[in-house]
Amino acid sequence: MRKLAVGAIAAGLFAEAGTAAAVSWHTIPTLSTDGGSFTSGQYAFWPSNQNHGAFEWAGNLNDTDNGDGHNVYMQVRVEGYDWSRYNGKQKQSVPLDQLNWDGAALHTDDAYIRVCRDKGSFNPDNCSSTKHYQR
Repeated sequence: MRKLAVGAIAAGLFAEAGTAAAVSWHTIPTLSTDGGSFTSGQYAFWPSNQNHGAFEWAGNLNDTDNGDGHNVYMQVRVEGYDWSRYNGKQKQSVPLDQLNWDGAALHTDDAYIRVCRDKGSFNPDNCSSTKHYQR
């Protein structure tokens, strides 16, 4: 009986490890707005038992207008939460790899992502179109 229990636990660990390898990555098309872009983008939805069942996204955030004096940033929103902001750097390209999840759920089903240029306090920011992804 003890060997059976150890075997069942070992099988469960291997099955969980197999799930980690089964995460499927998808392409995010280039997102762009005046002064900024997000390139080489990819996303994945993690299973419920790994990484909080999160929406993971990665890519390069680029300041495409070095002379405008403005910063660029990414905005990501999941499930009904407010936008999360991830800042870039002026005159640079910054690699980003982030996880966003719904803390009240086992996994995230809906995610929204866009790139924006921060035009300061007195001018409204300009953003790319928002991409919506579903599990």
